[in-house]
Amino acid sequence: MARRPPRNEGKKYYMISAVAQRYDVHPQTLRLYERDGLLKPSRTEGNTRLYTDEDLERLEIILNLTRNLGVNLAGVEIVLNMREKMGRMQEEMNQFLEFFLEQLGRRGVTREEVRQQALARIPPRSLQAFLAHLEGGGDGEK
Repeated sequence: MARRPPRNEGKKYYMISAVAQRYDVHPQTLRLYERDGLLKPSRTEGNTRLYTDEDLERLEIILNLTRNLGVNLAGVEIVLNMREKMGRMQEEMNQFLEFFLEQLGRRGVTREEVRQQALARIPPRSLQAFLAHLEGGGDGEK
């Protein structure tokens, strides 16, 4: 069943014609993406498709993959699924990190002490994400 737009949520919604014009795609292409499960616009009571800003961000990814990188729609589906799984895994890692930091805090170890040890031991690429989380980039900053 199609999603229905929530009432009074304050989100912007765009009709298919506006989206098609903005991204220079045929409305039928947008319908194809929906039929293939790549996009899931909301619907009005009259069954008009309404696209949110999140839908437009997803469309931009789809168009970049197809237009610029030559990925077919099956490949786009795989990439989008992988992005969603990676997002969920990142959230799980952030939750684990928060739990870990809370446990260290209970033992009297401060975030600054963790940060100093991390500077010496974590590879630079991983360190950037870790430090961003410690400095308030992660969810649930304590």
